[in-house]
Formats: sequence, C-alpha cells, structure tokens
Amino acid sequence: MEGQADLLQSLREYVPSCEQEASDRKIMISCLESCGRTCFFRDSYLYHFTASSWIVNRERTKTLLVYHNIYDSWSWTGGHADGEENLLETAVREAKEETGIEHLRPVSGEIFSIEIITVDGHEKHGEYVPSHVHFNVTYLMEADENDALRVKKDENSAVGWFDMDRIGEISTEKWMIERIYGKLISKLSGGTR
Repeated sequence: MEGQADLLQSLREYVPSCEQEASDRKIMISCLESCGRTCFFRDSYLYHFTASSWIVNRERTKTLLVYHNIYDSWSWTGGHADGEENLLETAVREAKEETGIEHLRPVSGEIFSIEIITVDGHEKHGEYVPSHVHFNVTYLMEADENDALRVKKDENSAVGWFDMDRIGEISTEKWMIERIYGKLISKLSGGTR
C-alpha cells in the first residue's frame, strides 16, 4: 500500500497550476481514497491511473513525441499503471519502451502535471476497449537528443524530436494541444495556465 499512500500524499501536496488541474485533482484524490488499489489496474473499466512523460532535450527547446497508432496523432509517451503504484516508474518504463531512448532521467521525482483524459472506445489487439477515463500523472523527463530512437510497432509508427512551437502543427488532437501540451510548455517556461 506504500505506493498508493505516496501517490495520495503527492496529489494532496500538488499545487494546481490552473482550474483544470484543481478540478481534476479533487476527483483523482476522491477516487483514489474510495477505490484504493483497484484503480491502478485497467480492468477498473470506468477510470484508472496512467502515467505520461513530457520528454525534453537538455536545452528545453524540443520534445520527444511518438506517432500514436490509436489516436492517429503525434503525442507524448505514457501508459497504464497495470498494478504499479509508483507512477514515476511507470512513466519511465513507458517512455523507454515507446521510444527506444536509453539516456532518460526524471528532472524531478515530483509530479509535473495532472489531467483527467477521456478515451473513446477503440480496438486494441483485436478486442474492443470501451470508452473510459485516464487519471493521468505527468512527469518531466530529460533525454539525450543523440540517442537512437526505435518505434514500438504495436503502439506507434514513428518517433521524433520536435521544436515545441510546432506541436499545434503536428498533433491532430485539438483538446490535447490547447489544454495539455500548451499547459506543459507554459509550465516549462515558468508560466502558468
């Protein structure tokens, strides 16, 4: 239970940067308190915890993105906790699996961003996955731009570094651009949203 208690404490201590985070934080804390360990598994069909990485280069001018097969868009890395209560470990694991990057380090062990993300129903590995909600915790990561990159064919079809000001051009997910990626870029530059 230590991981669950740690996440609950981290969420309680997290200072929201905007109204979206303040609202989402309340819901995430309430659900974690009421559902306990079950919300770390994807068979908690309505909602479950996920972790993402906002991967930047040393100069903080570029971000590493994957072309996500299901969402048909360039996006950040991330994935399901699948029972892992340490979401930082989940974020690191998913980032490495999805990009092939080897030299990746958390800038901090602290939560960088939180967001509740709706996921439309879709097919995955030949099975239907019903619409549900991700309680997502994002961590800021730094990676070496010179590391070799590798596609994870069952999840993405491309991996690449992009100037952050190009996100609006390359992502097709309007809500993610406006509410999430814009917020992350603003936070990185010391602003709030």
